[in-house]
Amino acid sequence: MPTISNKGINMPESPIRKLVPYAEEAHKQGKTVYYLNIGQPDIKTPKVALDAVKVHSLDILAYSRSEGSENYRIKIAEYYKRNDIHVNHNDIIVTTGGSEALLFAFGSIMDEDDEIIIPEPFYANYNGFSTASGVNVVPVISKIEDNFALPPIEEFEKLITPKTKAILICNPGNPTGYLYSKEEIKKLAAIVKKHDLFLIADEVYREFVYDGVEHYSILQEPGLEEHAIIIDSVSKRYSMCGARIGYLVSKNKEVIKTALKFAQARLSPPTLAQIASEAALETPQSYFDDVKEEYVKRRNTLITELEKIEGVKVAKPNGAFYCIAELPVKNSDDFAKWLLESFDYNNNTVMVAPAAGFYSTPGVGLNQIRIAYVLNEDSLKISVKILAEALKVYKD
Repeated sequence: MPTISNKGINMPESPIRKLVPYAEEAHKQGKTVYYLNIGQPDIKTPKVALDAVKVHSLDILAYSRSEGSENYRIKIAEYYKRNDIHVNHNDIIVTTGGSEALLFAFGSIMDEDDEIIIPEPFYANYNGFSTASGVNVVPVISKIEDNFALPPIEEFEKLITPKTKAILICNPGNPTGYLYSKEEIKKLAAIVKKHDLFLIADEVYREFVYDGVEHYSILQEPGLEEHAIIIDSVSKRYSMCGARIGYLVSKNKEVIKTALKFAQARLSPPTLAQIASEAALETPQSYFDDVKEEYVKRRNTLITELEKIEGVKVAKPNGAFYCIAELPVKNSDDFAKWLLESFDYNNNTVMVAPAAGFYSTPGVGLNQIRIAYVLNEDSLKISVKILAEALKVYKD
């Protein structure tokens, strides 16, 4: 019979979604499942975005330009200017989610067997995007003991080879919630300029930074104009995950020119979603202030409750809405399945994301989980109580 490609065989499963059948079975058994596994906010999408789709006056749902609507890109550039990121609309390509922006970036700057250095743990789909592009991930490990701060720059230096084309960071980070400081960004800027590499920053959680700390974008760093590529998205910013609208942003004209070829090959980003996303740019600052306040409450509740559990170690995030917790178990993948298949507390259980899938180094993160604090405070307290009770009886 015909055979599957090696690329397809090597494509990793999502550690976030692979447990869905177990959760569905738990539901059939009458259990209530608290979902801590996926970054789907319960925050309402701004009404202005939803209304824009309801009242549109289109007669034909036509293609847009491959790089996205010009009017929309002009407004995106204005949004960036308000965030002290100075680009124009020709530096922006609208994509079908941040995922497509990453694929375009990989395709534009790397060839088969080239290398990209990524601090791990990292967003699990970076492994998939790399596999799809034939690119090799070279991990540099950050540690829970250091709150997942940027590893020493010397560790990056050791890993650079003639095949290295880029360094990729997520800032603030998924799955750690770590926010890179201005000083850390400057260290990365120095090394990519020294070795003539690209620096890709996934900045989709830019608005979600806490404790009075400010986000510092790679495009705010002087001298990175030819090196910097931003990946962005409306998914989390406006709680519009289903819109599937993202951006690739770079002042490097060759990057944009090349990425546009990939954009033309897929014709155009979705028209109605662009209408909604353009309208979302009118969302008042009060929306983000309220959302940040809510996430800070949730984060504080989650961390406080987790720290009460004996044997659990947790890194405190200061951005995004995720954290990594280390559990007193040998294999969190087995533990996560057991929670859904065999355990309940008052007929409740939880779904978590095993953290090993957020690493590319084999055997690392086996006793860690990623938790998304996208549930309300009461649900988070119940969820952690379920975890605590489960850990009392779980046997590796």
